[in-house]
Amino acid sequence: MTTPRAASARPDMELADDFSALLVGIQRLVRRKLRQGQTEPRLRGAHVELLRLVMDSPGLRVSDAAKELCLAGNSVSTLVNQLVTQGLLHRQVDPADRRAARLFATDEAVERIGAWRARRAALFEAVVADLPAADQAALAAALPALRGVANGLRAQLGEDER
Repeated sequence: MTTPRAASARPDMELADDFSALLVGIQRLVRRKLRQGQTEPRLRGAHVELLRLVMDSPGLRVSDAAKELCLAGNSVSTLVNQLVTQGLLHRQVDPADRRAARLFATDEAVERIGAWRARRAALFEAVVADLPAADQAALAAALPALRGVANGLRAQLGEDER
């Protein structure tokens, strides 16, 4: 939802503001929709992000997870401890460095995140299918630009582009 801007607002600032507000709003709406009818205990967004990352990179170190998620190491350690307690994450000592731990998702986590991903894909598929063909094409055409925004943000944080 956009609001009228002052006549002096620069168009690029207006675009940036609208873009940022839409991203946050869409993410909030997606979380709310995906939580509807959920029977298992709710996971916080940070928990889901960490589990998805570990599932995509089994054996990831805590320090590497912190870097990827742009979080402090102690914050990720807290998330890891919580997920281990819930039976969703397993730590193994890194044979190359016994001080470090490698992270692995449990079967329960794989099932829960897999179901979450399927619900999310179905949600977006339905929403996009209801859009006019021109809007669907515009979304597809915008994907490279959105990846560019993500890469630009990573670069500003001093990370490699992905």
